[in-house]
Amino acid sequence: MSSRGESTVPALCLRPSAGAAEYPALVEIWRSAVDATHDFLADAHRDEIESRLQSDYFPAVTLSVAEIDGEPVGFSGVLDSNLEMLFVAATRRGVGIGTALLSHAITEHGVTKVDVNEQNVSAAAFYAHRGFEVVGRSETDEAGRPYPLLHMKLNEPS
Repeated sequence: MSSRGESTVPALCLRPSAGAAEYPALVEIWRSAVDATHDFLADAHRDEIESRLQSDYFPAVTLSVAEIDGEPVGFSGVLDSNLEMLFVAATRRGVGIGTALLSHAITEHGVTKVDVNEQNVSAAAFYAHRGFEVVGRSETDEAGRPYPLLHMKLNEPS
């Protein structure tokens, strides 16, 4: 995928994850993204989630990595038709990396659903702007933590 003239994203490449060898770099991306967007998340919960990324969460999904000049700058994780994770390095937000990862997840991995933290208003707006609509809500996240989730589904083109 190449950039438009006004974009600051040179030669964005989307590829499958190289596996466990690159998990530490993906954890760094996750942490920078969460620190930038999840101010509602308690430190203890953030640390607990982070401690399970490499052992539990990454191996459970099909990971795609966005890189620029060989450096990972974002990633997504898909399980079945669910987008389980999409994170972009804080220093690279707002230039189309998330949109590229989402489009790839939809076209290459059949994504039709995503759960979004209700308190992450910018993420909910990101998905809504790209054709997802809220179809349900849970009071807690999947681990029972006090972070309501919005269940979103991709609108079918009519």
